[in-house]
Amino acid sequence: MTNRGIFLDRDGVINQAKVIDGKPYPPVSIEELKLIPRVKKALDLFKKNNFTLVVVSNQPDVARGITKLITVEQINDHLKELLPIDLFITCYHDNSDNCLCRKPLPGMLFSAAKKLGLSLNESFMIGDRWRDVGAGKSAGCKTFFIDYGYNEKQPYSPDYKVSSLYEASILINKDI
Repeated sequence: MTNRGIFLDRDGVINQAKVIDGKPYPPVSIEELKLIPRVKKALDLFKKNNFTLVVVSNQPDVARGITKLITVEQINDHLKELLPIDLFITCYHDNSDNCLCRKPLPGMLFSAAKKLGLSLNESFMIGDRWRDVGAGKSAGCKTFFIDYGYNEKQPYSPDYKVSSLYEASILINKDI
């Protein structure tokens, strides 16, 4: 049996993003962190079906000096306590840093696949922004776009468009 992964964006997929003028923003503290309804149920279903769960998250506010690195790590640690997530990989760079990990580049997915022995073409990327879908496509994963109607660039041809992580979990687990 191959090792299959579910790659998840963090903000807007696992926890609620704060939407201002149609654009999503991450929570600025643990106190602001709110799980999206039925996220635990979705992740438990993935685990029951032997998926490895990996959060891959761009957090450029660290490079921009808006959020402290320790705050992002505290939020990730808190989520790991609440949810059955196997690994968090976070890109703290901004666009101008030209790193290989910032989505839509697939560096975080490649890194996780190598570290955990995941088969990318049997894995899924689930996100709420065009960068998530782009990273998943570039890595060879099937992609799910959670469409919240943000006022920003839309993803190019996700494999599936859904309204929640829970809906994606039902579709993925139905097909296995």
